[in-house]
Amino acid sequence: MPDLDDLLARWQLTRGPEYPSGAGGRVLQVERSDGSPAVLKLGLPHREAVQEPDALERWDGDGAVRLLERDDERSAMLLERCEPGTPLSRLETAAAMDVLAELLPRLWTRADGFRGISEEIDAWDESGELAGERLSLARELAGTQGELVLCNQDLHGDNVLAAQREPWLVIDPKPLAAEREFQAAPIVRSGELGHTRRQALYRLDRLCADLGLDRERARLWTIVQTTAWSEGATLPSHGAVLEWLS
Repeated sequence: MPDLDDLLARWQLTRGPEYPSGAGGRVLQVERSDGSPAVLKLGLPHREAVQEPDALERWDGDGAVRLLERDDERSAMLLERCEPGTPLSRLETAAAMDVLAELLPRLWTRADGFRGISEEIDAWDESGELAGERLSLARELAGTQGELVLCNQDLHGDNVLAAQREPWLVIDPKPLAAEREFQAAPIVRSGELGHTRRQALYRLDRLCADLGLDRERARLWTIVQTTAWSEGATLPSHGAVLEWLS
């Protein structure tokens, strides 16, 4: 791949093993010229991920991996590597929620310059991912939000990894400017942290109790975002979450 070879040369990287491919693009282990480990990510352009490097820059390593280099034209980033890289999903649900309750207040930083949830709802409407009563609910919630902070639409149990610089670091954000209650959606839905009604409701209750969230708004945002992310209601796991929360 010409882009990959160019990036390896320009950023003075030695290529290592490639991680299993996913929806977000190609991700490789690399070594920098000073011998330090890093990760090279070649992403696939998509509206949800286009501001990923901006979010990582905004967090500047506080609770998330550090952004070391970026090439927006190639949707490429050089990132801090999490070692040992064990996912948060390996923990029991309660312990995982302890970690998230500590991380989230640090991630909820200022959101100026980021796409807002209202713009995302428009995109869901145009693509048919949200319609009818759920679309109306989404617009009502968006119009009555509290303080807007930097949220992450894809903060689930496999996108928080064990690291050395900090015990746990967030990877692969899909950032949006939204109220704090919106952040509950991917966490409550996170089947990696336990896919039963009891576990999903436990996560909702823990987030609201530990972080002072409005439970009803958090529940409704989870219904809205889970519907929009259910790929036309074809994901059974998302359907189960919607049933549990209704």
